Amino acid sequence: MAPSATETTPTSTAKTVTLQNEKVFSFNSNQSTELDIIPVIDASRIWSDKLEDRKAVADEIRTASREIGFFYLINHGVDEKYAEGALGQAKRFFALPEEKKMEVFTGLVPNEYVGYHPMKCYNRNGWKHQDLSEAFNWAYDPKEDPEAVKDCEPSASIWPSDVPGFREGLYAYHTELLRLARQLTRIFALALHLPEHSFDEYIRKPEAGMRILHYPEQSHSADDQNGIGAHTDVECFTMVTQDSAGGLEVLSKSGTWVKAKPIPGSLVVNIADCFMRQTNDFFVSTVHRVINKSGRERYSAPFFFGFDRNKLLEPVATCVSGTNPMKYPVMTGGEYYAWRTNKQKSTNNRNVHGSA
Repeated sequence: MAPSATETTPTSTAKTVTLQNEKVFSFNSNQSTELDIIPVIDASRIWSDKLEDRKAVADEIRTASREIGFFYLINHGVDEKYAEGALGQAKRFFALPEEKKMEVFTGLVPNEYVGYHPMKCYNRNGWKHQDLSEAFNWAYDPKEDPEAVKDCEPSASIWPSDVPGFREGLYAYHTELLRLARQLTRIFALALHLPEHSFDEYIRKPEAGMRILHYPEQSHSADDQNGIGAHTDVECFTMVTQDSAGGLEVLSKSGTWVKAKPIPGSLVVNIADCFMRQTNDFFVSTVHRVINKSGRERYSAPFFFGFDRNKLLEPVATCVSGTNPMKYPVMTGGEYYAWRTNKQKSTNNRNVHGSA
């Protein structure tokens, strides 16, 4: 997609950052702007009995995933009460005393990203101040999946004691998003001009983690601190529930930060690195960050959907050819997830591998 006329071209003074997927990107300034470059897609037809309806949505998703890697999903079929419940649980958890949250510190679980990630634990971009956010992550649990197969491994998640209803409230939303993610994966297959059920074997035992986040209002400028620094996501795609505070920003092709303004009832969907690898860069995994300058606290709940850890990350047939050869080495999803998790826990981070 051609940049909007109000965007600028990267200059020799552009800032350069190396991501944890080892790609390098540049941007002009830490200032952000409001441009309507993120499309809004009505998802109601993904549930239609008519293939032509589902293909029509797939065509819109193909364009968005190719050109910007982000889109809003509206009329997606998930009751808003589940999102409200999850954000309510986030407020409840992050209000707990620090020592209570540290009972489930992520450093207690090697090679996994589950548990509590303390405030100012990370500094993704090496700015002057640590990233101003805290998070709690949990993983796919076959016991909470109505479509679970028998040989699934147990969940690696850890949960705080004596917080009644916390786990149940979060998995209630997780289960609804899991149902949506599986259907959306079939729409992605159509978007790639593949048979609709091409990825079904990859999502019987999905990598389907989720997290809740809390961002205090930032007093430092975007030049000195992020809520979460510029990054790309790991799995195939992410569905983000955000409150009305705003703060999510997407890097445009021209190197300008664009605000992903909250749309009530929507999910913000973005392509992640595994899907970029499997589509041989046809889909784009776009750099994004959070800067909370709203004057109040921000809460969000991203759902990360990926394929079975035991399946190979190799390009799909429609995205590789003699003139467009494979760009990435083949590895299993599990190998890639572990590599990225270890990099995230070890790069510019405070005490992530220490004891609680």
